[in-house]
Amino acid sequence: MQARRRQCLHSQLCICSSGPLSELVIFLVIKTTNWNPYIISATACVCRWFADLAKRVLWKEFCLSRGPKMVSDLAAGQHGTVDGGWNSLGKLMFYCAGCHGVMAAPSRPLFDHFVRKTRFSKTSGKSFLVPQCRTDILYLSDPCEHLDENGEDDIGLFRGVFKAFGSSKTRKMLIEHDIYLEQNEICPYCFTKGWNMLKANMIPKSACRRVGAYEDEVEFFICVNGHLHGKCSLLHLSGSEAESEEE
Repeated sequence: MQARRRQCLHSQLCICSSGPLSELVIFLVIKTTNWNPYIISATACVCRWFADLAKRVLWKEFCLSRGPKMVSDLAAGQHGTVDGGWNSLGKLMFYCAGCHGVMAAPSRPLFDHFVRKTRFSKTSGKSFLVPQCRTDILYLSDPCEHLDENGEDDIGLFRGVFKAFGSSKTRKMLIEHDIYLEQNEICPYCFTKGWNMLKANMIPKSACRRVGAYEDEVEFFICVNGHLHGKCSLLHLSGSEAESEEE
């Protein structure tokens, strides 16, 4: 990393006002924490100087340390960046956004939380693409299980990210079919508007099979930066099925 020195962008009352800070020093300190996302988040809240450093450098290092193959693929041909920024991708990798707004209806909202470990898969992502768009690359997480309001049904929340969404067939298809952006559903990772894929009739049957959900019980949104978030009603396993799963 090339050392850079910047004046704080905040105010004279900021902790940084005593003089210019070295990005390399902050970089090395955060590196000793193994790019801890909680510490990076706290660092970004200090002031605009730290927020800028976290957005450009620290979140990028976090992403590369947690999913090097996926992140390298997403950044390929993107001039060292990713759609929506490194901070948005970092958040998507370790944060389940819960279920709120349009997607929560008619049930109660499901709370958001941090996730210690998540697996993202291109194979799973391909199952969420209609046949005309199967050449697109989508990394999809395993469902994060939540209980609904009656405490009986399992709701699966999942998230994902497209590679080069701006040039994807999925985006092209949405635009060609005049699918409007949802006004009441905002991406929890980059805070932009997105498309309701259920309304667009672009959720294939293979999506239900991939996440183990009831048929026609999968719903998800894709934002303009290619971030995906959605929910599904997970199938109940019988006693014998559960035992075989454990074996």
